[in-house]
Amino acid sequence: MKMLCSFVAAALLACVVLAAPLRAQAIDNIVRLEVLDGGKSEDGTYLGAIQLNLQEGWKTYWRAPGDAGIPPEFDWRRSGNVGSVSIIWPAPHVFDQNGLKSIGYVDQLVLPIRITPRNPAEPVHLRGEMDLGICKDVCIPASLDFDHSLDANAGRNPTIAAALAQRPYSAREAGVKGAACVLAPTADGMQISVRINMPTAGGTELTVIEPGNPALWASQAETTRQGKMLVATSEVISADGGPIALDRSAIRITVLGTNHAVDILGCTAG
Repeated sequence: MKMLCSFVAAALLACVVLAAPLRAQAIDNIVRLEVLDGGKSEDGTYLGAIQLNLQEGWKTYWRAPGDAGIPPEFDWRRSGNVGSVSIIWPAPHVFDQNGLKSIGYVDQLVLPIRITPRNPAEPVHLRGEMDLGICKDVCIPASLDFDHSLDANAGRNPTIAAALAQRPYSAREAGVKGAACVLAPTADGMQISVRINMPTAGGTELTVIEPGNPALWASQAETTRQGKMLVATSEVISADGGPIALDRSAIRITVLGTNHAVDILGCTAG
């Protein structure tokens, strides 16, 4: 019940805070959004990036922002000739806010995006909004607009290349030998225990578990290391209080360490 109350309180707070976000391409010089061009690839996809420049000391959040963060959301619906958009998240940082951990980026975020056009022969125009939270001593909700025609002939962009280099390691790159999930019902939802056979990512490791279903929420995982085995336990609950069905292949596990981050897609029955 404690997990459920924390989730409901956080959800209500987010709803209140985000009820009337400020709308602009820049918010009072605190944050500015720019779309970067990376050109068109041989496979017909476009490479670009959403760049956020924040005033010194201000931060924004990762896709799974922790107990004290606000997840960013994108609306691409007003774009032209966009079939799909794939976001490549650089490894985030972990912040401690009054005993609550949040996960995100400080001062700047360059978020590479790969766009598949509906019609490869036609140009691509990105137009939409990014809803996000930005925080320093206070938190401000914002809705930043973007309106940009992608340049198919743009050359290699070093800023995008640097952001791509900061992505988490894949399970294979990090030497992960296996990830197993054990599921057990709780009073409020489902407990998920993950055992990952992997070398250390450095320092005190933090594990983030994403259920793979936007209607489900996972609590901050308790992480311990037992030799070569990393063990993390979290509780998953449903936003509407309904029954929970977890697809192990859709569960996403991210390990954040001092040396690097690791992105693990799916887990086996343990």
